[in-house]
Amino acid sequence: MGRILPGLVVGLIFGAGLTLSDMVNPARVHAFLDVAGAWDPTLLFVLGAAILPSAIAYLIRRRMGRPLIESAFSLPESRSLDRPLLLGASLFGIGWGLVGFCPGPALAGLVLGTWQPFAFVAAMLAGMALHTVTLSRSTR
Repeated sequence: MGRILPGLVVGLIFGAGLTLSDMVNPARVHAFLDVAGAWDPTLLFVLGAAILPSAIAYLIRRRMGRPLIESAFSLPESRSLDRPLLLGASLFGIGWGLVGFCPGPALAGLVLGTWQPFAFVAAMLAGMALHTVTLSRSTR
């Protein structure tokens, strides 16, 4: 439980922030992406507000030898823009634009009781399972 609790607390804070800022509402995302129409800049402010704590966390990480509850930091090893990264980012953006959900807001939106987040999360889990199956086949 000691390793799960910090992640649970941070996840609840993140989900509460997404819900409070109405980022679980796909219409808000679509309005942000509608730059030629009735553009809604509120998502820009939410994204901008995430920069400050993230920057502070990176500065703190530089001074720490290791995380408080893990043996080492888990950071990306590659900094190259390869084909899988670009393809995945493109699919993410297309899906986000089409349905107005990405994983965080969709998971937070499950508490609202509407069917859309459930459909998105089910499709996301199916995609993750498909990726796992195809990845295991390609590494054989």
